[in-house]
Amino acid sequence: MGEEISGLSVKDLENLEIQLEMRLRGVRKMKEQLLINEIQELNQKGNLIHQENMELYGKINIMHQENIELHKKVYAPTEENDPNRNSVIPHGFHITKEVNALIHLGLHQQHQHGEELKLGAPKLG
Repeated sequence: MGEEISGLSVKDLENLEIQLEMRLRGVRKMKEQLLINEIQELNQKGNLIHQENMELYGKINIMHQENIELHKKVYAPTEENDPNRNSVIPHGFHITKEVNALIHLGLHQQHQHGEELKLGAPKLG
């Protein structure tokens, strides 16, 4: 513990210093080996996760291609017989066959005689 080193000679102190340095090197080597092992383990886990991600990405691509093919099978025959195919559709509108399609509504500012028609907030009440 270093409490009784006052009675040691210079040679004994040098030997004690050498022993401490050797033990410290041993501890550092053991710590370094533990860190190297942990890094290797984490790299292996990272490689496994990367491989799993690539497999999942491949499955997603397959499902996407199947979805495209199913969409073509379902909608391609009906598009030829679509009654709205040749009808006049107002500007900005389109017809979709998707049941769950999102509807986007918005205000369109019209130009009147070179001046912009300004739309204000509606007055309520």
